[in-house]
Amino acid sequence: MINTETETAVTVSKKYFDVNKIREDFPILRKKVHNKNLVYLDNAATTQKPEFVINKINEYYTTMNSNIHRGVHALSQTATEAYERARIQIKQFINALGKNQIIFTRGTTEAINLVASSYGRANIKEGDEIIISHMEHHSNIVPWQLLCKEKNAKLRIIPINDNGELIFKEFEKLVNEKTKFISVVYVSNSLGTINPVKRIINYAHQFNIPVLLDGAQAVNHLKVDVQDLDCDFLAFSGHKIYGPTGIGALYGKVELLDAMPPYMGGGDMISKVTFEETTYNELPHKFEAGTPDIAGAIGLGAAIEYVSNIGIENIIEHETSLLEYSTKQVSEIPGLKIIGDAKEKAGVLSFVLENIHPHDIGTLLDFEGVAIRTGHHCTQPLMQRFNIPATSRASFAMYNTKEEIDVLVNGLKKTIKVFG
Repeated sequence: MINTETETAVTVSKKYFDVNKIREDFPILRKKVHNKNLVYLDNAATTQKPEFVINKINEYYTTMNSNIHRGVHALSQTATEAYERARIQIKQFINALGKNQIIFTRGTTEAINLVASSYGRANIKEGDEIIISHMEHHSNIVPWQLLCKEKNAKLRIIPINDNGELIFKEFEKLVNEKTKFISVVYVSNSLGTINPVKRIINYAHQFNIPVLLDGAQAVNHLKVDVQDLDCDFLAFSGHKIYGPTGIGALYGKVELLDAMPPYMGGGDMISKVTFEETTYNELPHKFEAGTPDIAGAIGLGAAIEYVSNIGIENIIEHETSLLEYSTKQVSEIPGLKIIGDAKEKAGVLSFVLENIHPHDIGTLLDFEGVAIRTGHHCTQPLMQRFNIPATSRASFAMYNTKEEIDVLVNGLKKTIKVFG
């Protein structure tokens, strides 16, 4: 499908969407595990990488490896152009107004920490309140806990119902004159729940409260439009959307980013330095101190290009069919309970099996070549909410098939037999 010798991935229309051709673009899917075909269903943890992305990273190191922005020689100029092209690709993908709103980070975690440290320290005072939800990843809990402890502020939690959905009326009750910031996950990594983030943002903005969205699980499953959402910040990771690990992005509204102090000090984030005073660079460079992950940014840009040309609408349709099929199949397994049954869900299926620990499930499935995730998924408060220690989680991507779900289901049935 992809001609890796050109700059552009081949566009795949809805009419010709072919999961088998897409699978050919991912070398690792040809791998054998315990002499079985790999069935990779751990995409919420990280997605696999197409050759188009791998080759773009290789191209950087073999043809243009150089530091960026400060060099006048040809390699530096070429690398800078490729790095900044990736910023434009992200800007277009999430429909930001300008490329200066896109800040490269190591991923969602660093992006959230950047906002908590920079915006939070400058704006949160003693007695203020910050709202998050009960289904947050630890990376959207701990930074706010640290800030609240430092500022003597209070962290408030939006409760969820038994289906794994936010209780909006309870959210409305939490918002008051002390509320100064809201940070909420767009799509739950543990439940697959798609939260009503636009409704949350609209309500918060009535009281001039800024909202950050953890978009780690959203950008690869949904069409994300920051202008339509009107979110103040959006954080996401490259490795969740078929790009490299260790790279991601923070989107922010210009007026907020301009007013925020730098997150780190170092090279490239400065305009002028003396021992008496430093003036800072313009956006987005003010928040990109030091040599960045240049190859990672280029790889992320390639991943965005790849996804864009496959078509996010095609991906949504395919993953929705996988979720519906898998939900029906596993629901027929005796003793299996799905955790998270929201009306609006992305391609995540979390479950428990009666009297069988998730780690044992994951281990036995591995011998069938099936890779799933077991544990608390960095959402321990959510596990406590459902009174369980952990779940088994199958999560889907554009390259998964119904035949792979059948392998998962058969593996679960074998697991039940093993444990009697």
